[in-house]
Amino acid sequence: MQSSQQSLSAKTRQQYLDYMASDPFDVLVIGGGITGAGVALDAAVRGYRVALVEKQDFASGTSSKSTKLVHGGIRYLPNFDFALVHEALTERGLLLHNAPFLVHPLPFVLPIYKGDRHPVGMPFTTPGGIGLSKILNLGLWLYDTMAGRHNMSSHRHLSREEVMQEAPLLITKDLEEGFVYYDGQTHDARLTMSVVRTAANYGALIANYAEVTGFLTEEGQVRGARIHDRLAEREFPLRARYVVNATGIFAEQVEELIGLPTHVQVEPSKGVHLVFSRQDLQIGDSALVLPETDDRRILFIVPWGSRVLFGTTDTGSGDLDAPITSHEDIEYLLHHLNRYLSVKLTTDNIISTYAGYRPLVRTRGGKDNARLSRTHAVLQSPSGLVTIVGGKLTTYRRMAQDTVDMLDRRDGRTPRHLTQRLPLQGSVGWQVARAALQEQAASLNLSAETISHLDQSYGTGMKQLLQLIADDPALSQLLIADLPYIRAEVVHACREEMAMTPYDMLGRRTSITLEDRQRGLGIVDDVAMLMAKELDWTATQQASLVAAYRASVEHQVEAEQLLIH
Repeated sequence: MQSSQQSLSAKTRQQYLDYMASDPFDVLVIGGGITGAGVALDAAVRGYRVALVEKQDFASGTSSKSTKLVHGGIRYLPNFDFALVHEALTERGLLLHNAPFLVHPLPFVLPIYKGDRHPVGMPFTTPGGIGLSKILNLGLWLYDTMAGRHNMSSHRHLSREEVMQEAPLLITKDLEEGFVYYDGQTHDARLTMSVVRTAANYGALIANYAEVTGFLTEEGQVRGARIHDRLAEREFPLRARYVVNATGIFAEQVEELIGLPTHVQVEPSKGVHLVFSRQDLQIGDSALVLPETDDRRILFIVPWGSRVLFGTTDTGSGDLDAPITSHEDIEYLLHHLNRYLSVKLTTDNIISTYAGYRPLVRTRGGKDNARLSRTHAVLQSPSGLVTIVGGKLTTYRRMAQDTVDMLDRRDGRTPRHLTQRLPLQGSVGWQVARAALQEQAASLNLSAETISHLDQSYGTGMKQLLQLIADDPALSQLLIADLPYIRAEVVHACREEMAMTPYDMLGRRTSITLEDRQRGLGIVDDVAMLMAKELDWTATQQASLVAAYRASVEHQVEAEQLLIH
């Protein structure tokens, strides 16, 4: 099937919803996170007529709350979960090829200290820790080998002096040696948006703020769903031969709408991250792995533009719609951070925190979320509803492939795995056009930081942003002085990426809510004014949406400040 460039504007959204209400589809995908977007893309590429609906905004849940890594999962090697690691490493390699502007290699420094007994979560140890370095070296060799031809670069051993040079912020007492290995980094929400837009290019009809409130059934089989357009406050039936439940942590709740016992079992596991200024952590261009925690977890310090991400935890669940960072989460992370750093950080250094839930596949009798598998499962209920659960950001494409394979088998078709080498939106011709786009951006007086950000966020789509600036130079202005985001991105998000609210723009099309000390509160009026012009908001609508953003963010900040202080 041929693709064509689709602009996802508010007008397009309305047209798509009108089509959904009038035409039957082959496949309805519920959920606009990375998994649902992947399923919609895979199904559309194989020729299915696809509709995707998301009750909030794209990537509004787990898909914007990760550590921003595309990785094989080195932490799973000590648990001998070789199949998962191999699958993830393969998918990491495919993503590097299919979305090179969004996914790039990142070195990880792993220091080894005297007295370490369970580095990278090893479930076993040796007498006195003797020989652990050789075991780690073997494990990293296996990590490289399992990646095969997709490997980024081979790991190497570091002397004590080399570790100190690579990671000067580490304490040096008892530091013995270390290793450096490679994984990938991405912007999770922008990766999701790229997949969403690619699916639309291949004919999928997509809408955010469209919630499934019930299912349509015929003779006990699911044949569609009732959709509530949350922006226009209207409801309509959407008919489809197949319905895929790709709602992650909400998978059980969605299946319950059928009114039968659920077959899905998901164990939500909360992951918390702290965000710091890069200056406070004095980190270079390499990520850092804390070698050992009290509970044998693995924690990452990851450079992220002018900020640093630190996490993550693996704890139980709470309110799935509003995951929160607890005082215990912050204490746990700061304790281990300060255990290995020469600079001592306090809660005053925290710019922001964020929490999200992973949809882990539940194991019978298991209580330790850190030990649950990240493998995925494609399940089919007696009603015909297909549910994809588990997995992780890196393996989204394989999860989607396995899901659509089940639909192909139900149709008696031979599965075709067309997404293995399918470039995502912004990738086609990027390597060739990159230098010229950067030169054009420099001629428009954009800073090096903004040029790098646009390049790594939009790929060839950067051309559209530069044209906006050429037409209106005021759109080159920074939204926030110490962050690379510019006003043109607001206009672009409204015209091309179905941004419908200020939070869509500040929390997912950009990462301002995570990176800005004020969480976007200082610029929300300006952003809303730009959006109002694009989306034809009335003054009342604009004020209401700004008030909703302020209420939501101020509530988060107040709760966070209570926990921190």
